[in-house]
Amino acid sequence: MSAGLYTRIVSGLIFPLHERLKRHDTVALRREMEGTQWWPPERLAALQMERLRKLLADVGAHVPYYRDLFRQIAFDPSRVSSLEDLQQLPLLTKADIRARTPDFRHTSAGPLARFNTGGSSGEPLVFYIGRERVSHDVAAKWRATRWWGVDIGDRETVIWGSPIELSAQDKVRGWRDRVLRTQLLPAFEMSDAKLDAFIEAVRRQRPRMLFGYPSALAHIASHAEKRGAVMSDLGIVAAFVTSERLYDAQRALIERVFGCRVANGYGGRDAGFIAHECPAGGMHLTAEDVIVELVDARGLPVPDGSSGEVVVTHLATRDFPFIRYRTGDVAVKDRELCSCGRGLPLLKEIQGRTTDFVVASDGTVMHGLALIYILRDAPGVRSFKIIQESLQSTTVLIVPGGTADERVPDREAIAHAFRLRLGQSVTVNIRLVDHIPPESSGKHRFVISHVAGARPGAGTGNAES
Repeated sequence: MSAGLYTRIVSGLIFPLHERLKRHDTVALRREMEGTQWWPPERLAALQMERLRKLLADVGAHVPYYRDLFRQIAFDPSRVSSLEDLQQLPLLTKADIRARTPDFRHTSAGPLARFNTGGSSGEPLVFYIGRERVSHDVAAKWRATRWWGVDIGDRETVIWGSPIELSAQDKVRGWRDRVLRTQLLPAFEMSDAKLDAFIEAVRRQRPRMLFGYPSALAHIASHAEKRGAVMSDLGIVAAFVTSERLYDAQRALIERVFGCRVANGYGGRDAGFIAHECPAGGMHLTAEDVIVELVDARGLPVPDGSSGEVVVTHLATRDFPFIRYRTGDVAVKDRELCSCGRGLPLLKEIQGRTTDFVVASDGTVMHGLALIYILRDAPGVRSFKIIQESLQSTTVLIVPGGTADERVPDREAIAHAFRLRLGQSVTVNIRLVDHIPPESSGKHRFVISHVAGARPGAGTGNAES
């Protein structure tokens, strides 16, 4: 069976059956999105307003948090006629959700999946999503993949570090990945031996697409160049990157080594898939599902072309709503439309998140998330910042918090976990502080490494996330 025929069978028959068995509407939604993407901006805005009014009316009646909020501020969803009316609602923060997590659940919600953010701000969030949200997110990602001429069923190598995916490799998931021709490689540790194995795995699979952190793909590309391993002859069409800031030098390195284009993606588990890059270079907002506002420090809207914090209203989150949710990222909207002809609005620049690598005492380079997850799951840790001063010294700033019996973090346990990853000879200085100030730019960085080589391929220039 030819590769093209196999892909058509998977994308047209096997994956739709898979989604139907999971009671997801992914296929129908993707088809709808492939039509609506060509609508003019005015028609897309009208679709947003229609869906927004339905969402607000529903959650105002059936979600305790919003029922209380609407009553308190005398907000009437039926009177919403423009996006400006949405500004009557306060911005939603992670702290708001933490304080009343059960009250965000819709009274008629079915089974919900538990998720948590990676803690990129130092304050991870536990939240829940239902089938509707999953269907919309998968459809949005699938649509963007097809922009680049690749599809579900094409060979794919995923370089990832989330324990949610890495811990789910049971027999069913393994069978599904084999059918979909997806191989998952863990991005936490990147010793020379691991990098050699990654290169061999990619060469053996010959994927049509890569997916992962830009820093991880750049690190593999850099190692391949050092080893003299040719990766540009594998037939890779596109490298989809997400979850971190994409630097120009990283894009150039990945494209040069793998002989493919880089497709940037922006979003998160909490906020959803906010924007995807098309082959013409436009970062298209998923306007059918996501309303994006950019606000200043006072929470007021900024004009197009100016930078502001990204505030998201996800229109497919009735089961556990995200309405005017503060992402903590900073971006700039584009006043123009993309030359590809799609009516989806654009982000001109994304100035937000970045996840650095750290270097163990033996020279092993590993993803910063390997340390972040230690603190994310540690009792008594409210927020944190990791500063690697040298191969032999790392400082951890912790703002304590939690339940009454968990307000003091176990510093010895945290230091021990850090040394297991960085090396037993490393000094781990843990300092409890009342507040962790932002950088001079106003951004919060959760990992800073001053060790040479901790962020391969990173440059300056115009950065994206």
